[in-house]
Amino acid sequence: MTLRFLTVALGLIALPASAQTIAPKQLEQSVRTLASDLFEGRAPGTAGEERTIGYLVGRFEALGLEPGGPDGQWVQPVPLLHTRLGEAQTLAVAQGGAATPWTVGNQVYLSTLQPKDKVAVDKAPMVFVGYGVSAPERGWDDYKGVDLKSKVAVFLINDPDFEAVKGEDAVGKFGGRAMTYYGRWTYKFEEAARRGAVAALIVHDTPGAGYGWNVVVSPGGENYDLVRAPDKVTSLAVQGWIEGGAATALFAGAGQDLAALRKQARSKSFRPVDLKGATFSAAFPVRQEVVRSANVLARIPGAKRPDETVMYGAHWDAYGKGAPDAQGRVYRAGANDDALGIAGLFEIARAFKAGPAPDRSIVFAAWTAEERGLLGSEHYAVNPVYPLDKTVANLAIDILQTAGKAKDVILVGKGQGTLEDDLTQAAAAQGRVVTQESLPERGLFYRADHFSMAKRGVPVLLLMGIAGASDLVEGGRAAGQAWVDSYTGKCYHQACDAWGPDWKLDGAAQDIDLMLAIGRDLATSSHWPEWKAGSEFKAIRDKSAAVRK
Repeated sequence: MTLRFLTVALGLIALPASAQTIAPKQLEQSVRTLASDLFEGRAPGTAGEERTIGYLVGRFEALGLEPGGPDGQWVQPVPLLHTRLGEAQTLAVAQGGAATPWTVGNQVYLSTLQPKDKVAVDKAPMVFVGYGVSAPERGWDDYKGVDLKSKVAVFLINDPDFEAVKGEDAVGKFGGRAMTYYGRWTYKFEEAARRGAVAALIVHDTPGAGYGWNVVVSPGGENYDLVRAPDKVTSLAVQGWIEGGAATALFAGAGQDLAALRKQARSKSFRPVDLKGATFSAAFPVRQEVVRSANVLARIPGAKRPDETVMYGAHWDAYGKGAPDAQGRVYRAGANDDALGIAGLFEIARAFKAGPAPDRSIVFAAWTAEERGLLGSEHYAVNPVYPLDKTVANLAIDILQTAGKAKDVILVGKGQGTLEDDLTQAAAAQGRVVTQESLPERGLFYRADHFSMAKRGVPVLLLMGIAGASDLVEGGRAAGQAWVDSYTGKCYHQACDAWGPDWKLDGAAQDIDLMLAIGRDLATSSHWPEWKAGSEFKAIRDKSAAVRK
């Protein structure tokens, strides 16, 4: 244990018990409240949001925190574009002179981010662009200058080296099985739009995506975006996914073998392939509105260096109301994803308030619209209330395992920053070890709100319980894997992500205690975490190094 962490550990001994340990019972009470039907699934722009915002502000105020938003307010307004596709008026792929109807939810899943009352694609040519990656720093370009204007881009999910085998060009180019940002669907859609495509479709496969088709279709044709200036609106009339079997049939109808093209796409010499004779048509009415949503920000001012900020974050939003499940539940309330994270913020705040004032300021951010593409945190990162170059770190909690105490904690994003070393030391103080995420190909490092800060150079640390199988005290790693499989396979983004009497929150409390210890160290020292050599975010942070001296 370093002197810095030893000092913090000794300091904890002198604090009252309430400041030392996160109480599972307190976590449970907060989760059961936030995941109750009163909040209607906590969807942005609904009555459920209004109640959620009021509840969050009330809780932070009761804990003795100050408003942390702009102009001394509790909230940071986040205007969102909310769209929902209506019943398809046209949806088909034409090949060889014959049109094959597609059904939303079966062959394809679609949504739009255009602020229009109707979106349409009329017989647009389809072109397969491999993994859709343009990465000059890695010597990789899937586009080769091909013009996508008014065409439909069809991609594979994940990175070119996800399935690469020895001897193929892609091996090691993108971190192996660990997904980079180039593997994320958000990047692929954005790149297609930059190149003028009228639509973009990703071929779904569960290993590459990291989740099944049921998760893809769970938003029900709904989508959100930040409100953008007219010249910044995406060119994509529709964007979405093709179900694996439908994709195989589409490629076969164009005289192509999808499996063979997957292999070709792992070569640097790959060039886009026209799906000859295949055109895509779609026309949908759209319900679109501007939703006035909000981040909630609470603050404990620093006693010595208040201009330096340690930030904790979790997202308050979930998926709102959907079709009834087998038990008749209609609200997809995200008890774990991420009411438990919000509950963790409350308990960390309670612990800080029970101790001496920190040297640095501490900000607690409850983000909106994480489930809609990290939009609340992205809005904050574009419009920061506290300077990002003096934001010490962003510590994020998004899904924790609820199966009991563990001998380890799962690290997401190995090799990115020195905060992972701090995590190792804090875990050792608990008698635990750090285990690397078991499925780095899922790209979880790029799928939570901390990523909005990372893109601007702020050092980050994410705790996410589905990143790997915890080595549980009761049942070991097999029991940890069983929990991950059950949650991700059945309840992720579904109505059954609900509190249950089988929850064991002492393991989640351990992880939240870790975040408390790391944040307390940062808030009571002059330590500045850094990005490690090789991280894509290091150069961004280094540009402002002089500000932190």
